[in-house]
Amino acid sequence: MEMYTDLFNKMASTCFSKCASQKHKEPDLALGEMSCTDRCVAKYLEAQEKVGIVLQRANEVQAKQAQALADMQNAMGGR
Repeated sequence: MEMYTDLFNKMASTCFSKCASQKHKEPDLALGEMSCTDRCVAKYLEAQEKVGIVLQRANEVQAKQAQALADMQNAMGGR
């Protein structure tokens, strides 16, 4: 839950500072600001998904290497 809260806070801060007008003349976002925010959030989430996939693959490779090492140690200890 903490990870999602952190993700949301970083995304909101980044996209707000990038897309929202600093003048704040109106209480609602303008059409351009809404479009920018939609694109920013989509890109942010897509990037997070890609990073997650890369990390998952790295963890799988590391787990396979650890298992291979354990198997090799068991085979050597069994002799």
